[in-house]
Amino acid sequence: MQFFRAFIVHIIVFIIAIGVVWAGSDDGQLLSGRLNAGLTIFASCAFIAFIVQWIALIPAYLLKTEHFYDLTGGATYLAVIIFAFMQSEQQDLRSIILMFLVAIWAIRLASFLFLRVRKQGSDSRFDDIKLNFWRFSIAWTVQGLWVLITAGAAIAAITSSHKTDFGWLGLIGLVLWLVGFSIEAIADNQKRIFKQKQNTRSDFIQTGLWSRSRHPNYFGEILLWIGVAFIASPALHQWQMVTLISPLFVILLLTKISGISLQEEQADERWADNADYQAYKKRTPVLIPKLFG
Repeated sequence: MQFFRAFIVHIIVFIIAIGVVWAGSDDGQLLSGRLNAGLTIFASCAFIAFIVQWIALIPAYLLKTEHFYDLTGGATYLAVIIFAFMQSEQQDLRSIILMFLVAIWAIRLASFLFLRVRKQGSDSRFDDIKLNFWRFSIAWTVQGLWVLITAGAAIAAITSSHKTDFGWLGLIGLVLWLVGFSIEAIADNQKRIFKQKQNTRSDFIQTGLWSRSRHPNYFGEILLWIGVAFIASPALHQWQMVTLISPLFVILLLTKISGISLQEEQADERWADNADYQAYKKRTPVLIPKLFG
C-alpha cells in the first residue's frame, strides 16, 4: 500500500515537472559544448534537482535521519542556479542578480535550518515517514519539485534567449527581495534567540516582528519570491511566463501544506488553555504583518 501511494505521488510530481520543464524551456537556450544532447538548460536543471534528492535519499534512509534534508534542498538550489548561469551564453545583469539572490537565500536558509534541526535532534515532520523508504522518498522527490518550481522563473530568465534591460520591474523586484529577505532573516534570528532563553513548551514568542505577525518569516519568504518573479518577468517569453507560478506555489506550500497550517495546529494544541496565547492570536494577524497598533 505504501509503495502504491508513493508510486502515484511520484507520477503526479513527474507530470507537473514535465509541464514546468516544457514551459520553462520555451525560447530557452540549449546546453552547450559536449553536454549538448538536444536538451535545454532548463530541462537539465530539472534533472539535477531530482537526481540530487535521490542520491541524498539513500544515506538518509539508511541512517534514518532527516538532518540533511534542508541542507540538501539548499545545495540543490545552488547547483541548479549556478549550472544555469554557467551554461548560459548570454549572462546579462538580470542573470547575475538572479543567481546571487537565489544563492544568498539558499545558503542562509539551508544553514539556518540545518543547525536548528541538529540542535533539536529531530524534525517532527519526519518522525514517522523516515522509517518507511517509500514514504520517505515522497518527501525527497517533492523537494525536487519544490526547487524546480520556486526557482523556475529565475532559471527560465537566466537561460532565456529573450534578453531585455533590467528596467523598473527589476528594481521593484530587487526592493521586494531585499525587504522579504530581511524580514525572514530577522524573524528567524529573533525566534532563535527566544528559544535559547525561554522554555518554549510553556512560552511562545510575541515580541519583535512576531508581535506584528504570527508567521513573519513566512511572509518574508513569500515576499522575496514575489521579488524574484518581478525581476525575472521581463526576460520571460511565451510559455516561459508559466514559471511565474513560483510565488503562488510558495504561498500554497507555506499556508496550506507544510508551513502555517501545521504550526497553527500544533500551537492550538499546545496552548489551548493559555489565555495569553489566545489573546495574542486574536490581536496578531496570521501572516501579513500589521503596521500599526
